[in-house]
Amino acid sequence: MKELREHNECLLYNILPFHVARHFLERSKNDELYSQSYDEVGVMFASIAGFDEYFEEKEIKHEGVDCLRLLNEIIAGFDELLEESYFQYVEKIKTIGSCYMAASGLAPDKQVSNHWNHLSELVLFALAMEETLKEINRHSDKNFQLRVGIAHGPVIAGVIGATKPQYDIWGSTVNLASRMDSTGVSGRIQVPEATRKVLAEWGFVLDLRGEIFVKGGKVRTYFISTIRHKTASVATYGRSGRDRKAERLTLAGVVYGLLQTRQKEKIRETNGGYGLASPSIHC
Repeated sequence: MKELREHNECLLYNILPFHVARHFLERSKNDELYSQSYDEVGVMFASIAGFDEYFEEKEIKHEGVDCLRLLNEIIAGFDELLEESYFQYVEKIKTIGSCYMAASGLAPDKQVSNHWNHLSELVLFALAMEETLKEINRHSDKNFQLRVGIAHGPVIAGVIGATKPQYDIWGSTVNLASRMDSTGVSGRIQVPEATRKVLAEWGFVLDLRGEIFVKGGKVRTYFISTIRHKTASVATYGRSGRDRKAERLTLAGVVYGLLQTRQKEKIRETNGGYGLASPSIHC
């Protein structure tokens, strides 16, 4: 019975975020519903542009199963990134076809030391996803790209369903992030004006795309271009243009460093060294 309980708890931790699973394990019998309101959450939708059309083409040739294997490899690669400690504030919500939905700032037991640090972490996660997809493209001889939309603001989180519980988030922030994806451009990360202001304070450099029409009206949007050091927006004030340029890092450079660290940790663990502990719980 003890082993069965531990196994069931393990499955629950894999289905639901850690703090939500703990809520259900510690709940009273009358406490059937979980819901939580948040004021400051980052929401991301990342679609594999062109994959649906690719699947339809292969399905006609009776090669749909091979497409699903490839999609599973891609999604599993994205999931593996969440095991890394530097994405501790990012939570996968769900996949919708070939679209990957994630959010940051949802875990109440993980206090963020710096305001909106989790939003910058969500952007870096999107960049790491792009690098992961490039690597899979290289091995599978494909040329898929991510089309990413990110927005931030208030959401309501909750668990729906009894036999197959699903954790999800709702609100205008979720809708806006979804529209940033659907109206976006392959290979780019699109954000609205309000999100641009927050990311700019964290050293991200964004290019104005202009006003685009989304459901509900026109929205001024931006593409994330480059990133400086976190304190560059303050520290570089008054410096020469050459100094400011030296402070900047390319997005590919940032992600490359993250992935290199990840590979070194895996090698150390394989060789019996001491790697970083994974925050995820596996059976």
